[in-house]
Amino acid sequence: MSREKCSQDLYGAHGIASQLAAQLPFDTIRLPSLNSKILKSLAEPSADYMPKRPRIAVVGSANIDLVTYTDQFPKPGETIFGQKFDLGFGGKGANQAVAAKLCGAEVFMIARVGSDLFGPATIKNFESLGIDASHIRQVQGVSSGVAPIFVDSSGQNRILVVKGANDSLKPADIDAAAEVLKSAECIVLQFEIPLETVYYTVQFARRNKIRCIVNPAPGQPIDMKSIADLDYFVPNESEAETISGIPVRSVDDAKRCAEKFLAGGIHRVIITLGANGSLLATKDGMEHVPAFKVKTIDSTGAGDAFIGSFASFLGEGLPELEAVRRANLYAALSTISPGTQKSFYDSSRFAAEWVQRHRE
Repeated sequence: MSREKCSQDLYGAHGIASQLAAQLPFDTIRLPSLNSKILKSLAEPSADYMPKRPRIAVVGSANIDLVTYTDQFPKPGETIFGQKFDLGFGGKGANQAVAAKLCGAEVFMIARVGSDLFGPATIKNFESLGIDASHIRQVQGVSSGVAPIFVDSSGQNRILVVKGANDSLKPADIDAAAEVLKSAECIVLQFEIPLETVYYTVQFARRNKIRCIVNPAPGQPIDMKSIADLDYFVPNESEAETISGIPVRSVDDAKRCAEKFLAGGIHRVIITLGANGSLLATKDGMEHVPAFKVKTIDSTGAGDAFIGSFASFLGEGLPELEAVRRANLYAALSTISPGTQKSFYDSSRFAAEWVQRHRE
């Protein structure tokens, strides 16, 4: 289903403000010129690469994003005028599920929403995008999760999250969804649900030999033993610093931080570094993957775009490093338009961008 058709369905079915599904233009971007041989190796998978459609389960949050754009943030006690307001579907789990789906994966979502007008609309959004919502439940007497987001003129954001019904997703709900989770090739998690549920799901994935990706966002102190033997740990700089206690201001800092995570028993660490790209770290070595330069308008959801697309690219059978490179571009492209889910590219559009960028 096209994103335009999805937008029409959401507006007609629920009468929600048109901002929920507004389609906004994308700016034109150009990548720096690269050696043609390198470009060819990046743009074209190896000869034995046979893409397949991965099956991905996302256990996580679903929120409504309340986005305000402003030139500056108010001081305590100060009232100022903002430039623009936008309303959209969000939540780290939901965003990652949408990114994976748009990249071509078969996706199903395990989540909880509130007994307000946002709950049914959120479920409808998943269904309209072709994401399996059979394990999303409304929690009576509880609000849906919401995220007031403030974006400045440079594209940087500040976010407050009210978890609402997301806090009602418990280990028992993972057991209830066990059969569908066992059918997945990859399970993706974040920290906008209770940590006990995250730990329980990591252990579930380990027992059933399912690839597991954890995005520790928002960053908070955790029991590293509970995620030992994890396949992929994917924090950004601030999350990595919060969890490790090591300031991350450079690629070298990221390497020191990744070493600590690897020493704790995690198999692979990817630290996303914004304009500095990302760092892939394993016991065999570390690789800094440069970013694709774009004109950023709104960086909200870029980390989710990276994780959802990476899970999909890796599940297709792409080599790990190439999956990271593509996820870097996918995340970069998500920042050149306002919003989260509605700024994500679908697979055909991304494929065209990938090829075009490597021809320039």
